[in-house]
Amino acid sequence: MFSPSLLKKFQSVQTPFYYYDTPLLLNTLKTAKRSADKYEIELHYALKANSNKKILKLIKGTGFGADCVSGNEVKRALECGFKADKIVFAGVGKSDEEIRFAIKKNIFCFNCESIDELKVINDIAKSEKKTASIALRINPNVNANTHKYITTGLEENKFGINLWELESALSVIKKSSHLKLIGLHFHVGSQITDLTVFKTLCIKVNEIMEWFSNRTIFIENINLGGGLGVDYYNPDKNPIADFETYCSLFRKFLKVEPGQKLHLEPGRAIVAQCGSLIAKVLFVKKGVQTNFIILDAGMTELIRPALYQSYHKIENLTGAKRKESCKYDVTGPICESSDCFGKAVDMSETKRGDLIVIRTTGAYAESMSLDYNLRDRAKAYLAEDL
Repeated sequence: MFSPSLLKKFQSVQTPFYYYDTPLLLNTLKTAKRSADKYEIELHYALKANSNKKILKLIKGTGFGADCVSGNEVKRALECGFKADKIVFAGVGKSDEEIRFAIKKNIFCFNCESIDELKVINDIAKSEKKTASIALRINPNVNANTHKYITTGLEENKFGINLWELESALSVIKKSSHLKLIGLHFHVGSQITDLTVFKTLCIKVNEIMEWFSNRTIFIENINLGGGLGVDYYNPDKNPIADFETYCSLFRKFLKVEPGQKLHLEPGRAIVAQCGSLIAKVLFVKKGVQTNFIILDAGMTELIRPALYQSYHKIENLTGAKRKESCKYDVTGPICESSDCFGKAVDMSETKRGDLIVIRTTGAYAESMSLDYNLRDRAKAYLAEDL
């Protein structure tokens, strides 16, 4: 994964830092775009996964649109060259200021998540003397079979308009002269590795589309969201997600009428595997029941393990050739017991000053980073920066 020359460069950089494998990112983008084009699918990259400006410019250059969930993400997408007519704006709690900004910029579509939001967007669009294009984000009540904190498509979740609210939503749209319904939006969760979930979603969406068809309402755009997972356990064996199966599945099971366009919003699957968090060992503590490695990176640089108990592969870069091995709890310096990247991690004997890599951190690491404990934000480097 890391050549001796790259490792030598790492040793001259202040830790902790994020490292992005640019060739892998570009290869992933090319693979995803090829599969999407083959099945006539438009891709919108989900900025929440990673909003690093250099990465966004590479993604934009591949021809992706942008999926944003805040006003600042819309601004970032525009700053990085994404065209307004390829930006979709989702999010369960858009502020008036965010809505007004997006309307002024003439974005492609608002993915609306409540009946009240429809009314607010109409009022703001009216005040701006414009018509806002919208898609209804519908909660299909489909279980994504993933972690409960990243499941979004069940009735118990805060996201989307429930099926029993559709008649009311259409009534509001009919009365709103500054709204134009151009699509439906669905998103059931993240890090989905059981692709039968997407088949189930397609079947449910077909039923919903028939409901609209029976009311002589033609839906031009069908957005199935994102959620495609990656292999955190074998990043070298599976560095690129299976976009071919993912895209083909929607074409196989979704009933798309002539004139309808299909959209997907991958985020994690695009950037996760290209990223690594590089940290230095501050201390090694011998415990009674376990040994601890204390890194200079913590939950402030990668919060997923503390938040979701998620797994990331952890390796000793500079001590890999040592014959002795040991099990360690790999922790950070933050004043929280939850500041732990992995328990009983089997690694070569580790010493103070060793460089440690935490793999598959291209998604939801830098974008979720914190300055808790008044820590400095870790810097990020693409391959060509070193």
